[in-house]
Amino acid sequence: MSGHWLAIDTATGVASVAVGTPPSADSATIIGGVRSQAAQIIELADRTLGAVGLRAADLAGLIVADGPGSFTGLRIGWAAAKGLAQERGLPIVAMPALLAAATGAAAVLGPVPVAASFDALRGQVFAAVYVVHAGRVETVVPPLTCTPDELVARCSLRPRVAVGDGALRYADAMERWTGTAPLSLTSLQPAAVSLLALHPRSDAGRILADAAVAEPDYGRPAEAQARWEARHGRPLSHPSGSGS
Repeated sequence: MSGHWLAIDTATGVASVAVGTPPSADSATIIGGVRSQAAQIIELADRTLGAVGLRAADLAGLIVADGPGSFTGLRIGWAAAKGLAQERGLPIVAMPALLAAATGAAAVLGPVPVAASFDALRGQVFAAVYVVHAGRVETVVPPLTCTPDELVARCSLRPRVAVGDGALRYADAMERWTGTAPLSLTSLQPAAVSLLALHPRSDAGRILADAAVAEPDYGRPAEAQARWEARHGRPLSHPSGSGS
């Protein structure tokens, strides 16, 4: 784990890139908008590395945000990470984006229950509840796709706060549940910084043994796949099991 690692998060409409020696970040940049991510994520990585006098050749590995999250965003981030890793022969570690969001809140509030929630459309959210301790992560509710009411019913305790664009979309329900207004991702440290902070914890993510065929956890099929399956009344076969 020694050396500099590059972290890439594109799981939501707010993308970020950070570089540092885990768990610390030396440089971080952020950009909004999925279309902007597609055009600028590599440039963003180069800018982040250049700010501390590094190049991709200086890296020890990459960390990429895992899903669930934006289908398009995840594909962009994973494609960038895979390209850099293949070119340099670097390892990739995938960390849940929801956990990164909760870690950003924990950096401010400490080890309290945090509900991380991304807007999944169709009246649903991608959500999880964590307590991020100094040396370990306690998963209260693992990542799932559900309605806000289903999330509340699944959780055995009351979170201190909810974070993410899903929490903001259903702000009234989240505030009734937690007793406080939800936080936006832009009010916290960049998610890529949180990915670096999480990297030393073996229970936080997964090593991509074969990055060429690895896929993120999309949370559910892409919209196009869902429409195809509804029209044909059967699952669409896919070699990765993820959607196209």
